[in-house]
Amino acid sequence: MKPNSNLFILFISAVFLTFCTSEPESPVIIGATMSQTGALSTQGIAAMNGYLLCERHINESGGLLGRQINFIIYDDESSPDRVIQLYEQLIIDDAVDAIMGPYGSTLTEAVAPVTESHQMVHISPLAATTSIWEQGRRYLFMVLPPAELFLAGLIEMADDKGLERVGIIQQNALFPRAAGDGAAELILEKGLTLTFHETYPTGIEDFTQYLDMIIHTNTQVVGMAASALDDFITFVRQMKEYDVNVQMFGTSGAVAQFGDALGEDAEYIYGLSAWEPALPNPGIDRFIDDYESSFGMAPSFHAAGAYGSCMIFAEAAEKAGSLDSEEIREVLLNLETQTIFGNYAVDERGYQIANSGLFIQWQDGKKVIVWPDDVAEAQPRFPTPSWGER
Repeated sequence: MKPNSNLFILFISAVFLTFCTSEPESPVIIGATMSQTGALSTQGIAAMNGYLLCERHINESGGLLGRQINFIIYDDESSPDRVIQLYEQLIIDDAVDAIMGPYGSTLTEAVAPVTESHQMVHISPLAATTSIWEQGRRYLFMVLPPAELFLAGLIEMADDKGLERVGIIQQNALFPRAAGDGAAELILEKGLTLTFHETYPTGIEDFTQYLDMIIHTNTQVVGMAASALDDFITFVRQMKEYDVNVQMFGTSGAVAQFGDALGEDAEYIYGLSAWEPALPNPGIDRFIDDYESSFGMAPSFHAAGAYGSCMIFAEAAEKAGSLDSEEIREVLLNLETQTIFGNYAVDERGYQIANSGLFIQWQDGKKVIVWPDDVAEAQPRFPTPSWGER
């Protein structure tokens, strides 16, 4: 018995020494880009902050699969060419364990062939254009509601109000074209009059030809789809400058910077928001408090979308018990969950089927949810007799 006891003690000692001298497990490295400069930087910086806050919260909760996570986030400069180069670098040179998507449909479309070719799960936090998910891709997953529905709330409210003459203006880029085309189709489906449906070139600063269309077609409602958020601000300023009035004006994206830039001129304007802090989603209060204390501003839906997408990836990896893309992919295809951002579930394409969007209106200097009715904080306000006269 004694020799066996000695062997047992030696075995335990060896295990103890190995445990005490072993290196801690290396962190899970997650690669991504975000538009920290360029035309998409307003949205991209907020989304980057969402990723970073997710990293912090996961690490505070014990990490992912028992390991801490670290994000590597490069600036893609809002450029499709640059985003392709950087994801190749992340996957090949940096050898990241996982990736998360960039901001927006244009950059997601650009980088999707890269992530597909490397067979890496790619959760896209803020791309919404349906065509991206109609190309037989296996590893791409959608979180936002479809782009084609981004102006649907505006049209639904206009129809309820009895307003019949609706015009659509869209930036010549992937997401705005999808959003504008979807809105135009819905207008016709409802039997309303599509007074104009115009696509404007990216980078223009003079919208007067489209303002003339509003006047000459007696348009009551205008929906505007753009990726460049400054275009919304410029368009409204020129509407005011030339005294062009409509009953409803709505945009495909509502962010605090819009209200900050326009002040009182933002009043009555509508905008699509995939997320608002008033929603009763689990964990939302902690997210808002920590985001504001960390970054000195309130979170936009872009921040919430990136944070929620990161949490979806973490949940899928934990359920898979692995960082293997094939195993995580199978979990994501069957996962039904809710994050601070909202509901998540996808079809066999990875296409979002559970998240429906919100419409806000600027009322008394604040964003207020006015559509759909089941989450509305207030009724839409309609100017009388025309927008801009208060």
